[in-house]
Amino acid sequence: TVRTYQRTGQGAGSRAGRWKDLAARLRCCQNVKTVTGDSDAPRNLPPSSEVVARPVGVCFMMRLPVQTSPEGLDAAFGVPLDTGTSNRPGARFGPRRIREESVMLRTINPSTGALPFQSLMVADLGDVNVNLYNLQDSCRLIQEAYQKIVAAGCVPLTLGGDHTITYPILQAMAKKHGPVGLLHVDAHMDTADKALGEKIYHGTPFRRCVEEKLLDCKRVVQIGIRGSSTTVEPYRYSRNQGFRVVLAEDCWLKSLVPLMAEVRQQMGGKPMYISFDIDGLDPAYAPGTGTPEIAGLTPSQALEIIRGCQGLNVVGCDLVEVSPPYDPFGNTALLAANLLFEMLCVLPKVRVV
Repeated sequence: TVRTYQRTGQGAGSRAGRWKDLAARLRCCQNVKTVTGDSDAPRNLPPSSEVVARPVGVCFMMRLPVQTSPEGLDAAFGVPLDTGTSNRPGARFGPRRIREESVMLRTINPSTGALPFQSLMVADLGDVNVNLYNLQDSCRLIQEAYQKIVAAGCVPLTLGGDHTITYPILQAMAKKHGPVGLLHVDAHMDTADKALGEKIYHGTPFRRCVEEKLLDCKRVVQIGIRGSSTTVEPYRYSRNQGFRVVLAEDCWLKSLVPLMAEVRQQMGGKPMYISFDIDGLDPAYAPGTGTPEIAGLTPSQALEIIRGCQGLNVVGCDLVEVSPPYDPFGNTALLAANLLFEMLCVLPKVRVV
């Protein structure tokens, strides 16, 4: 039997050891209240379902409190926009559905030992009030909103929304951090120049970012690329900029832990951003998206990618292109909510036990 997809040391013989590690982490997590700053400082902890029933209350991300200002926050979570999409619409409803599915998320990550809510002050900042009739104006509104978030020292974790939103978010990021590294998970390059005469839509954000020098091109990695294309030009463009492009077929039936070790070395200690398009995953797992492509990544590979960012200087993340009209059972939104939780767990200030 071919076992190339397994991590080293994760066969049946090490299973008992992994369970012991998990039990030890859980005991540590139960004994930890606050792990950064003032030990008496309050933290926003999602309520336990043993105390508050999951269907109870207004629906916010991970049942966190909502705030109108990023002041005092370490991280915050939504941008309902899909006017930049080119195929199936509906991503404007993505943030709402992701929030609904996030009620299943709890406070600790026993697989990694991460304690995000005991380490950071986290809240839901709500949605940017975009202009659904004017895409360029929406980009302006998003950029202005994110400039305030970033200036306050808050790390944004964005619920999309179509992939157009990453362009104005990175505009705001670059004003504080300069050109950033990028880990981009997607079925598509998103480096086209234009479509139907329009230069801003969900297929062009990273070309616009390169043109405005928002990206450190030597630290850009694109993973999961696949599908048919009308031209090779976006592929050629990415490679000409120095991007590392990892095709989906190069990820089939294998662990991505070795790849992420290389990515960590490439990113170094400089600021980097994670942009995760849900269509990077195979539509068998994530059907609720606007531009699905067959033979994509698996959820376990998605976890390996995000967990592989542990220790990097992550300054922001987004999860985009969830389209609830094509997600009848909520599986795509549930997967998206969990991936956002994993992103929260790898932020620089999060304690791991």
